Order: sequence, then C-alpha cells, then structure tokens
Amino acid sequence: MGNRGMEELIPLVNKLQDAFSSIGQSCHLDLPQIAVVGGQSAGKSSVLENFVGRDFLPRGSGIVTRRPLILQLIFSKTEYAEFLHCKSKKFTDFDEVRQEIEAETDRVTGTNKGISPVPINLRVYSPHVLNLTLIDLPGITKVPVGDQPPDIEYQIKDMILQFIGRESSLILAVTPANMDLANSDALKLAKEVDPQGLRTIGVITKLDLMDEGTDARDVLENKLLPLRRGYIGVVNRSQKDIEGRKDIRSALAAERKFFLSHPAYRHMADRMGTPHLQKTLNQQLTNHIRESLPTLRSKLQSQLLSLEKEVEEYKNFRPDDPTRKTKALLQMVQQFGVDFEKRIEGSGDQVDTLELSGGARINRIFHERFPFELVKMEFDEKDLRREISYAIKNIHGVRTGLFTPDLAFEAIVKKQVVKLKEPCLKCVDLVIQELISTVRQCTSKLSSYPRLREETERIVTTYIREREGRTKDQILLLIDIEQSYINTNHEDFIGFANAQQRSTQLNKKRAIPNQVIRRGWLTISNISLMKGGSKEYWFVLTAESLSWYKDEEEKEKKYMLPLDNLKIRDVEKGFMSNKHVFAIFNTEQRNVYKDLRQIELACDSQEDVDSWKASFLRAGVYPEKDQAENEDGVQENTFSMDPQLERQVETIRNLVDSYVAIINKSIRDLMPKTIMHLMINNSKAFIHHELLAYLYSSADQSSLMEESADQAQRRDDMLRMYHALKEALSIIGDISTSTVSTPVPPPVDDTWLQTSSHSPTPQRRPAASAHPPGRPPAVRGPTPGPPLIPTPVGPAASFAAPPIPSRPGPQSVFANSDPFSAPPQIPSRPARIPPGIPPGVPSRRPPAAPSRPTIIRPAEPSLLD
Repeated sequence: MGNRGMEELIPLVNKLQDAFSSIGQSCHLDLPQIAVVGGQSAGKSSVLENFVGRDFLPRGSGIVTRRPLILQLIFSKTEYAEFLHCKSKKFTDFDEVRQEIEAETDRVTGTNKGISPVPINLRVYSPHVLNLTLIDLPGITKVPVGDQPPDIEYQIKDMILQFIGRESSLILAVTPANMDLANSDALKLAKEVDPQGLRTIGVITKLDLMDEGTDARDVLENKLLPLRRGYIGVVNRSQKDIEGRKDIRSALAAERKFFLSHPAYRHMADRMGTPHLQKTLNQQLTNHIRESLPTLRSKLQSQLLSLEKEVEEYKNFRPDDPTRKTKALLQMVQQFGVDFEKRIEGSGDQVDTLELSGGARINRIFHERFPFELVKMEFDEKDLRREISYAIKNIHGVRTGLFTPDLAFEAIVKKQVVKLKEPCLKCVDLVIQELISTVRQCTSKLSSYPRLREETERIVTTYIREREGRTKDQILLLIDIEQSYINTNHEDFIGFANAQQRSTQLNKKRAIPNQVIRRGWLTISNISLMKGGSKEYWFVLTAESLSWYKDEEEKEKKYMLPLDNLKIRDVEKGFMSNKHVFAIFNTEQRNVYKDLRQIELACDSQEDVDSWKASFLRAGVYPEKDQAENEDGVQENTFSMDPQLERQVETIRNLVDSYVAIINKSIRDLMPKTIMHLMINNSKAFIHHELLAYLYSSADQSSLMEESADQAQRRDDMLRMYHALKEALSIIGDISTSTVSTPVPPPVDDTWLQTSSHSPTPQRRPAASAHPPGRPPAVRGPTPGPPLIPTPVGPAASFAAPPIPSRPGPQSVFANSDPFSAPPQIPSRPARIPPGIPPGVPSRRPPAAPSRPTIIRPAEPSLLD
C-alpha cells in the first residue's frame, strides 16, 4: 500500500486491540468514516484511491460512480477483497475488483447512465490498512442524461446527505481548480451537515489543468474563501495516464515535481499533494484514537479496582497447601453458622429488601398462617348443634333427661381438640421447608467447594428431619394432654351458670369497637368494564366495618361495608392476571357492594393475601367451609327439637365455645415455643458445635476442600484478567506518550458559503483600479492583505505600517487560517516568493497588470529590521 502514515498507525491500533482481546473485550475505537463528495468528474475516486494506495476503482469521463461504494478496510495478514453480494469469492487481482464494481453497477442501474442509492459493499483485507470505512459517492449533477430521472440532482444530494450526516464521518469536499469555488456544491452540502467546519477538508483537484496565467494560490492558502480546516491541492492521474497504466507511485512522484516546480505553489509544496492529504487524514485518525483513550483508560481502571480485593487473596495462592485447606474449612463452617443465625434471628447488615426470608417467613407462619389454619377448621354452627343434640340424646338413652349432661360437653370438646392436630402438623411442615430453604441459601457461599457444600447440606438437613420427628411427637403429646383432662375450673372458663345466660352473638366478636386492624391498597377486580373496570383503593379494616377510600389520605370515602354475616372464600387467579385474589361475601345471600354478591379483592403476592386473611380473622370474618353443607331431613329434625333439649344444646354450645377458645389460645402460644426450642434453637446449636465434627467424620479434608473446576477456572481467569488490565493500561500510556494530537483550528468567517451566489470567483480578483488610490492594492477588496503573509525585506517593506490597523477587521480572522502549516514555517514563506512578485497580488493575473509597479516602494524599512 502507498499510505505510510496509516502503516505507522496500524501497530498502535493492533496493540490496543490485542490488549483488549486478552481480557475478553472488544476495543470500540469506532474510527471515523471518510466520505468523498464533489461534482461529476471532479476526481473523487482518484482521491480515494490515492489515500488507500491501490488502483481499483472504475475511471472514465461523465458519470462513472453511479452507486455508493462502501469500502471497508480490514486489517488482515493476507491481502484480498470480497464483495457482500458474492461473499464466497475472494479477489486477489484488483483489476478484477474494478471489473466487478462496473458489472454490479450495470446490473442494478443499467448501462445508460442510471443511478441507484443501493450501495456496493466492498471489503479489502490487507496487512497495510486500518479498520476504516471509505465511501465513494456519485458526483453531483444537475442535468439528467440517459436513463437518469428528472430529479437526478435532488436524488444524488439526498443520497450524499444520508452518508455524510453521521457525526463520525470526515468529509472530503472535492472541487476541481478550473471551476468556480464559490459555486461548489460539495462545500454547500458539507456546510449543511457540518456548520462548524470541524470535519470538512477542502480538496482542490486538477491544478495542472488550469488556464495558463492563472493559479489557485489564494484558495490553497485559505485566504480567499476560507474553510476551518483549509484546502489541500492534489494532482491526480489523467485519463491518458490511467490508460497508459501509470501506477500510483509514479503519479505521486509527478505530483511532487509539479508542486515543487510551479512558481505559485513551490513555497507551500510541503503542504500540498496526496501525501499531505494522507498525513492530514491519518492525523485525524490519531486524534480520534487519542480522544478515545481517556474513556478506555477509565473503563479499565474501574475494572482493575474492582478486581484488586479479590486478586489479593489469590496472589500467593497454593491449591495443595493443607494449612490453607484447614483454615478455609474452619472459616467457611464458622461463616455458615453465622449466616444461618443471622437469617433466623435477623440482622442489620445485608438486609433483603425484595422479599421476606428466613426468620421473617417463619414469623409469618407462626402469627398469620397458623392462626388462619386454626380458624379454617372452625366448627360449623349447624353441624355442632346437631352433634350436641345427638350426644345429649345418646347419653340419656331411653330416658328423658332432666339435666344437662356434662359428658356431652366432654365428648364434643375432645372431638374439637382432635381437629387441632392437622393445622399443628402443617405448621411444623411449613417451618421445616423454610429452614431447609435457609440452609441452601447459606451454603451458596460454599459453591467453590461442591463436595463441602453437598456434605454440609446433607448433614444439616438430616439433623433438621430428625428434629422434625421429635417436634411433631411433642406437639401431638400437647394435644393428647389437652384431651386427657378437661379443666372446667380454668379461670377463663365461663361455667354452667354463665353459659345459660350468654348468647352466641356475644362470643363472635371480642375486638374493641372502631379499632383499626389493618390499612393498605387492594384492587376490586370484579367490577365490569362498563362500570369502570378494576380499580385500586385504600382499604381500612376495623373491628366493625371494611371501608375503602380514593387514596391513603382517607378524605374521600367510597364505601363502608359492615362485617356482619361476612365470610371469606378463595378465588382462583385469572388466566391473564398475575394478581392473587380472595373474595368477601354475605352468608345471607345479600349483595355486598352495589349489585355484586361478592367483592373480589386482589393483592400482588400470596403473602399479602394471607396477611389480609389473618387480619379479617381478628375482625371476626372467617373463611368459608370447604365442604358443602348437608341440609337434609336430619337437620330439620334437629332444629325442631323440644324447648328443654334446645336449652341444653345452647348451654353446651356456649361451654364448648368457651373451652375451645381457651385451648386455641394455649396452642397458639405453645406451638411457636415448641418449634423454636426443639427444632430451630437445636439446629443452631448443632451447626455451631457439632457440624465440623460430622464433616470430618464424613470424608477426609482433602476431598472436602477440593476446588470445583469452575472455581479454579475463575481464579485463573481473574489473575489473567488482572495482569491483562495492567498491560492494557500500560499500552494506553505508551500510546499517549508516542502520539501527538493536533488542536482544532480556530473558526473562520465562512459566511461566503451561505451567500455564495454573490461571492467572487476563486481564480479571479477585482482589478486594482477599483480600490481607492491612496492605499496599497494588497489590502484592498474582499481578500485579506499582507498580515496573512509576512512581508519580505526590501522592496516590499512599504507594507509594514498599513496592515497593523487592519488586524481587528474581518481580514485578521484569516491571518492564521491555514491549520496545516506549523508556526515556525510562516516567517520563511516569503523567501520562496519570486522577488518580482509582491505578496498579496495573485500570480495568475496577466503579467502586464498596471498595479504591479505601484507596489514596489523601496524607501521604507522592513518589519523584520
């Protein structure tokens, strides 16, 4: 390839990409695209070819580039090209690449000058290129020819704007020197998408084809019609040179000779030509790389800091050290015991804010789920009265009893006490599930040693299961104890005398009137869409009513529902709903709310549903029985009993209600205590004092502390990542010190681009006679004067004084507008000007211009004196 600057950049980019590849990441430099914009036959394809250093694009007269060519340069060890439309074929001969471009263009656009916005995608793989994207665009034309549509000009402009609109694209605005620069469509389009001129570089082509006696010196010196990044002149191969197979290297040598030998350009030959264009573009790529370095460095440093703590443990790591294994085993078992206790007893550090866990879930079982299960087995009123009547009759036998038999009371109470076994055993099962789940959560920290984790889970779970049997036995023993002796002298028992005077209504509610039991958001989910659909309200549950409001301020009450005759039932979750639902209904078949027989209340989780149900229990609203009521003839006979039997049934009913409430209260108190003592506290003590001994007896230490393959791989990866990050940071530091970025040139007055229709032509200036007679011609007219080029000693010294007051004017903006010349070169520039040509006068004017003699005034001293 012919681009030396790009070849110097390649090792830098390769170093960066290798460093990032070593840490398993990609280096997102996202180098800018380079788009070439210009009129038809302006030499765009030649400029692009010269930058790449390869001869591979179609050439000719008229419109040759009729489809956008997206050229992707990709760094590779071998050199070849491939097209997106024929990926299977690799091109090693670049003449074949040119032929394929022409054939693919004709396939879509035809052979009669048609155009298409569908791009041709070409990839060139080479060891001499950076990963860049170059775009060759069709030339701007105004008159349709051949098969071109009438709006060809607008189509091409839209196509060009689509490609150069990206902020990361560099725009090469190509204009031939034998064309009026003020009418350059390329510069106008570039101005539309790049108003600040930060990414637009002017390229002047065909300098060797200008009329004799004219030149583009003022344009190339960025004085006449300035751009922020200035202009670069190039001399491309002519069509004759191309047909004569003149290679790019010979063309570059001829271009260099042209600039050195031309009197108007020789003083700036080092800033002209394709090599300088390559250097400028490569410097922009270097700037882009350097601008990306701080972000890349910050990213790597943050990763390095996050790894430092973990890597510290592994720096002196020896996997087979028995001392390390013993220490690690002791630390992990101790930490497991601490974590288990913290999860059960609660802790202020590492609090889970997303869901309940450990002890909090067990607490919910004790005080919400278990009371709810007790109430679910609450006896049905009709069934109970029927059972009491049967018991009284069976005890009296063939006789008619005169007194209420206490044996009927004992029989009914014992039957109710037996029903407590099921919810009590279910409570133990729920606690067991939570304990085992907590153990698994705590052993997750032992994942580095899978055998140790497995043995720990097995030993602790086995112990919990053993304690489960003893706990259940103890609970069944408690229930049997309650059955064994009915203590009618209990201080809370109402006794026979009070039982005959109490009504069942007084026992239903023991809560304090108007006491607020719960507040919270619930959704009424069974309101029809015609009436507004599901809506969320703020609910307030008291001992007497359920009210809901518009919001938590409780100012706008929507409804108040008395709790009399209400019950709860479960509702299946809807097919498309993720809400958990329960319903409230009236046992007397009345509407609960408006025309609804029941209101369905929805919560976000099952935990919320259980919590609300427990709150309703406290308010005296009980769940519906699971089994259907058997309303048969026996019931009718039961309720058609004689008045004496009815009084006896009512008395025993009140006694049973009072005594069962005492037992329920006792069981609700003893269950958590029994489970805590026999299961949870014993499990904690076992983990702290006996687990280590069980681990040592179950397997030898080396097998327990054998690392998992994943852990060993993770450790190796972490150490490799750590060293690779340090290496990448070192490479970034080397690149920062070995490359230099150029500052953005200062803004220039480019208003001529908006008012280009009134601008002068770039190659011709107004005649000197148009200026006032008392001033030197070099500072007259729309062009800048001598401040732009230091005046030589001697005959041109007369310009020393006048330029100074003119600096604040618009001309001074252009004084240093050439961004591509180093500051030390400015003073030496006039020495290259032929002595017969004073500065400020265009060299392309006719030699016999009358104003030339008037500029020579040898009497005044020089600025350099």
